[in-house]
Amino acid sequence: MVEAFIALGGNVGDVRAVFDRAVAMLCDGKLVTLRARSADYRTPPWGVVEQPPFINAVIAVDTTLDPHDLLKRAKECEQALGRHRERERRWGPRAIDIDLLAYDDLVLIDGDLILPHPHLVERAFVLVPMAEIAPDWLIDGVTVRDALARVEATGIEKLPPR
Repeated sequence: MVEAFIALGGNVGDVRAVFDRAVAMLCDGKLVTLRARSADYRTPPWGVVEQPPFINAVIAVDTTLDPHDLLKRAKECEQALGRHRERERRWGPRAIDIDLLAYDDLVLIDGDLILPHPHLVERAFVLVPMAEIAPDWLIDGVTVRDALARVEATGIEKLPPR
């Protein structure tokens, strides 16, 4: 088993309910087991700013899947939950976005997968929830906590439990 971190995001529909469904689909307790789940956070849009705020969260999982199979599983979950990337505007509105952030301490640059996620240390909407569940996790020699201290996190709001 290895530990992996997965980001969840969305800003269309009942995103928090979709997160619950996504986590249940991803984490079957056999190939992928949930270790921790951050709170949900309301975050300003990133990339395309003229759209509703997003909800973001991060989960930590234990998995026996290799990184490509874990990514494939995440993309299958997105599709099952109604996401069709080919019809979307890049960084635009969406019901669900599932990204593989890190897979143990693996560094991988591949055609369809880069680990750790290439923009992880630049995005407060990922670092804030990740810092809640893994503040001491190292990304390129920097802890999540320290990476978060280097980015602007204004406008990110922790949501109450449902």
